[in-house]
Amino acid sequence: MKILFDATAIPANLGGVGRYVDDLVPELAQAGVHLTMAVQQRDVEHFKHKVPQARLITVPGFLKSRAARIAWEQVGLPELVSRIKPDVLHCPHYTFPAAIRGPKALGGIPLTVTAHDATFFSHPQAHSPLKKHFFSHAIRRCVAYADSIIVPSQATRDEILRYVGGNESDFTIAYHGVDRSVFHPVSDNDRSRVRASLGLADRPYIGFLGTLEPRKNVPALIHAWVQAFHDDPHAPVLVLAGGKGWDHDIEPALTTVPSHMTVMQPGYLPLGDLPGFLSGCEVLAYPSIGEGFGLPVLEAMACGAAVLTTPILSLPEVGGNAVAYSNPDAASLSKELLSLHHDPERRQNLAQAAQERAKTFTWQRSALAHVQAYEHALR
Repeated sequence: MKILFDATAIPANLGGVGRYVDDLVPELAQAGVHLTMAVQQRDVEHFKHKVPQARLITVPGFLKSRAARIAWEQVGLPELVSRIKPDVLHCPHYTFPAAIRGPKALGGIPLTVTAHDATFFSHPQAHSPLKKHFFSHAIRRCVAYADSIIVPSQATRDEILRYVGGNESDFTIAYHGVDRSVFHPVSDNDRSRVRASLGLADRPYIGFLGTLEPRKNVPALIHAWVQAFHDDPHAPVLVLAGGKGWDHDIEPALTTVPSHMTVMQPGYLPLGDLPGFLSGCEVLAYPSIGEGFGLPVLEAMACGAAVLTTPILSLPEVGGNAVAYSNPDAASLSKELLSLHHDPERRQNLAQAAQERAKTFTWQRSALAHVQAYEHALR
């Protein structure tokens, strides 16, 4: 099966959709897919090493902005399809050329699109107006024109069907995997190294990992942590790791933190530091109000962290019975944080169960589900 894979949408730091593409494509090649990848110049050497079996086609060097990339997608990608004549075109990040409007477009090449998230419909308040409009429109186009749609969870599929419609048979659920060569429990020395880099010394800490955007519900976590530990002179530090988003309620929440309590915001952590950070936290708190999948939860589970998250949308599909759950409000989160803090045996049991459950999420299984989606598009 010959697949043309448009990898031009991935960011330079390989975050977000980049993590999905980066871990998926080697397993697609191993599954027997003949990959031709459209890539930006900056990513050529990376993918030569990552997936040497793939044929790489470099797109023009001016695609440095999102607008320029989308313009190329609308004009350059159809030209590439006509030249390559793949069995299936896979667009892995919502958007695809407007020229594709039914079976007679682009020589009848079937189209597969990945839609990662449906919270633009279910939780519009958690996104900027521009992002909500752009991606909700893109998902409607997926349902209208794609021959198969890949989603990372049953919850995402169900939300799209609820808000947009479509045929359930056109959807393939392909859970993400976790790279266990990176995400696994680490030694005390590795944990100590990360602690030292963050300036934590031997202090216990509650961890969070993710973009500081409204749907991550970070202000509620800050208030919950203050409520739980404000009377504790040895309160665990709260470490909010991840890139800054547009959540304007975080700064006001931080002003409520008493002087004897410490919040750290280290920003992005190097990939090599994440296992030590996740393995070393007392609790990894991820109180999101809506996820398409929830990769930080899975990565924390693989590292043997005791995870506290919410029973909303896809998160129970990831965590199962191996994580603790709380409603997303500060009072509920505070109660569960305090309970876990005072119960090290429960934290240990969760950590062990999490490691075992994380083993069932592999990129190999995800790749096989993608192959099924391609076969559906061909039919």
